[in-house]
Amino acid sequence: MDNNIMQIPLIANSASTTPLVVISIYLCLLLGLAMFSKVLFRGTSTDYFVASRSIGPFMLLMSVFGTTMTAFALVGSTGKSFERGVGTYGLMASSSGLIHAACFFLIGIKLWSFGKKYGYVTQIQFFRDRFESRAIGFLLFPILVCLVIPYLLIGVIGASKTIEGLSSAKMTPKGEKPGMFPELFASYNDAVPPALTGAIICIVVLCYIFAGGSRAAAWANTFQTIVFMVMGILAFYLISDKLGGLSAAIDQANDAHLVRTPSIAGDGGHVGVPPIMFLTYMFIPLSVGMFPHLFQHWLTARSAKSFRLTVVAHPLCIMIVWVPCVLIGLWATGVPQIPESTPGGAVLAKMVGILIKDPVVSGLVTAGILAAIMSSLDSQFLCLGTMFTNDIVIDTYGKEKFSDKQIVTIARVFVVSIVVLTYILSIVLYKKSVFDLAVWSFSGFASLTPLVFAALYWKRCSKLGAMASVIAAVAVWLYFFAKSGWGGEYTVEAKWIVETLGEGVMPVALSFGAGLVAMIFVSLITPKPSKETIDKFFPKFG
Repeated sequence: MDNNIMQIPLIANSASTTPLVVISIYLCLLLGLAMFSKVLFRGTSTDYFVASRSIGPFMLLMSVFGTTMTAFALVGSTGKSFERGVGTYGLMASSSGLIHAACFFLIGIKLWSFGKKYGYVTQIQFFRDRFESRAIGFLLFPILVCLVIPYLLIGVIGASKTIEGLSSAKMTPKGEKPGMFPELFASYNDAVPPALTGAIICIVVLCYIFAGGSRAAAWANTFQTIVFMVMGILAFYLISDKLGGLSAAIDQANDAHLVRTPSIAGDGGHVGVPPIMFLTYMFIPLSVGMFPHLFQHWLTARSAKSFRLTVVAHPLCIMIVWVPCVLIGLWATGVPQIPESTPGGAVLAKMVGILIKDPVVSGLVTAGILAAIMSSLDSQFLCLGTMFTNDIVIDTYGKEKFSDKQIVTIARVFVVSIVVLTYILSIVLYKKSVFDLAVWSFSGFASLTPLVFAALYWKRCSKLGAMASVIAAVAVWLYFFAKSGWGGEYTVEAKWIVETLGEGVMPVALSFGAGLVAMIFVSLITPKPSKETIDKFFPKFG
């Protein structure tokens, strides 16, 4: 390994608080955007929930991409590649681009057309109509909420770890360098405490979705997606330059981390990624087919043509973000100031803090990381408010009982309650891996995708088959989630599974399979949907 990197000087964090000043300015700009979006807000529930279905191609692409790129993609992937090597890209990103685009084309366009035709603003409304059952809505609502909350935690925890890593005194193994705030936060390694960062992030996001709803989220996501893509490219260039260029950076990386992963046995050795683990990871990107916040973004589209750019460009956008993040994680293994014991969530922030000596640039890059995080938080908060209002309150009491203003108020109140809950949980679960939390959240949504594919493409799928699919998938997912220690890294190592399929099966493959089998079996032995429903969702042409 080249030892030239040993000469890289550390930032004396006490010398400048400029990075956090830059970040503060960025957050103020978002608050300004909140005020601007309030002016654009038309005051109706349709505008609050789906932006009056007026979003064009470019903003749809930026909104959808920003929503799917979270701390998982930036903070999580960098940390995981630091721990597990380049296989991190192969496991997730290589398939995500193509699978996401396929889901947008096969699911997104059809759901948009039904939403526009029948006035849906949530996916549960579609499922209730398609399966002629209010019960499936009451079954799905708590499940979707419980799966979205870990997704929210990814963002809040990721933001907190980023700011902590940037401002911490422990930039070296010995921790001899003071942090940015040696007096103000002396009790917390001179770093900004996670509780404070989490509160600020939640408040800023809450401000603009409270003010303008889905339209504000679309504008904010577009702005933030541009910011984090530009800043990500800038960070990649500057870090590679400080390491002597791409070739030098790779040469300096720890060879053991390039193409191999830590031993599952935990003995400190390294083993290759089992082929079956690689293949079963491919189920996880299917999660986009059941993301409630993504469904809501699809419904904002002005026309079906708005999807063209998203389908074509989304895979390219994923590559632009993931490749640099994974490479930075690999390069970090060759930086002596970042020991192997460094938590994965802190790696990206430490690379920025150690190698990018310009405090303004460091602040801009960190703002870009926060932009990626917040561009998904807003959509998720909003979708939960939309679901509660439409799928629980209005479905129970009837829309005629409420004015448009009251409907928007109910959604806002529920959003506030979810933000508070997320904030509390982010403090309690701060030590959890961002990457692993994301994998479990995505696995849960992916397990439900047989439901949406069957609803759109299989006439024979019955309401009891749909409910059986949901129950079976969630039961298997929950079993393995508990086995993992409620959110840890986990692969199924049961003897009969290993003997049949191979080592390292991802739980999502089994929960997906359980849901699919249950749906097919129960649908075939129970009454099929009515002719009216079949004609409504499977119209004959010609």
